[in-house]
Amino acid sequence: MSDERPEKPVPEKSRSEESLPELRASDADRERVVDRLRDAVAEGRLDMDEFEERLDAAYRSRTYAELEPLTRDLPAPGATAPIAAAPVGPVGLTKAVPAGSQADWPARIVGGGGVAGGPAMAVAVMSGFQRKGNWTVPARFHAVAFWGGGELDLREASFAEREVVINCVAIMGGIQIIVPPGIELDVRGIGVMGGFDQSDSPGPVEPGAPRVVVTGLAFWGGVEVKVKPPNQRAVAKRKPRKEL
Repeated sequence: MSDERPEKPVPEKSRSEESLPELRASDADRERVVDRLRDAVAEGRLDMDEFEERLDAAYRSRTYAELEPLTRDLPAPGATAPIAAAPVGPVGLTKAVPAGSQADWPARIVGGGGVAGGPAMAVAVMSGFQRKGNWTVPARFHAVAFWGGGELDLREASFAEREVVINCVAIMGGIQIIVPPGIELDVRGIGVMGGFDQSDSPGPVEPGAPRVVVTGLAFWGGVEVKVKPPNQRAVAKRKPRKEL
């Protein structure tokens, strides 16, 4: 009688798969999870209570099995929700001036330096801040996030000067800046155990468009600059109409 035993590859594979979640997580693994949590705060997917609870759990996690549930209900990095097609309205005798056009940019640079922009600082300490819609970006704006998240949306904004500087400091927090296509964009921040990223290109600079300089420091945090087209419904509501 032969002593050879039949191979059992399936049980061996199953044991390997079952042991995978027990693998020890590295500092880099924990930081990747924390980065996703910071992005989720900046995007409004998590409130600050949820963020703080998951952040604490992430730094206390020892294995992949403990880290995985913290981001299970968040979309993969770079994923976006599908955008519905804009409704087509009836054809009339007037048309709206498109945002970012040569006729639009000069009207959005209002002058007045820092005074026209009102408060020149936004701070989130274990909390969040948001600037969006029809607001004026001062000549120099300071954004600080410490264990918090913030969003600056410039797509419908006016600008106090032709060139504005946004200085970001993100310490164990996240700041997201959204700009429209066609502007002149200069991102020059520094990331220390964190990220200071420009994920998209604004494309060719349009005549009369403002110059936006994003600088600062991300320490165990993240600053991300994204390019997105303006909300056409808001543009149509805000912009004057021109006779044909």
